[in-house]
Amino acid sequence: MLVAGTEVHVPLARTRSERFDDLVRDAISDLERRWSAELEGVEFAVEDVPPPGSGWDEGVVADETAGGPVPLGRLLAADVTSPARVVVYRRPLEARASDRGDLSDLVHEVVVDQVAQLLGLDPDVIDPPG
Repeated sequence: MLVAGTEVHVPLARTRSERFDDLVRDAISDLERRWSAELEGVEFAVEDVPPPGSGWDEGVVADETAGGPVPLGRLLAADVTSPARVVVYRRPLEARASDRGDLSDLVHEVVVDQVAQLLGLDPDVIDPPG
């Protein structure tokens, strides 16, 4: 694009997926400031939807108000070959949010719940209210 005779590179608009990734990064960075030692080595990931047949276990955070459980996130425990992993599911969260602020709050809540489960603590200890 030319502006006043000068070539200016304008970044393309960010996709919905990229904006969601930013919300997850924001939630993680807030927690890593307080829990850096405990979260060292933990992987965080975003997937569009839960994999089919993934089943339900104690690591799943689900919304059960929609006529049946809908997974919003999942904690995969560490094992011999891989570190602990927190997965946040983008599309189910987007479907439940009324706006970007609401989505940010939902993402933060799911990440906090997963980290609390990972560390064996209450979510209010991980992220104290107010």
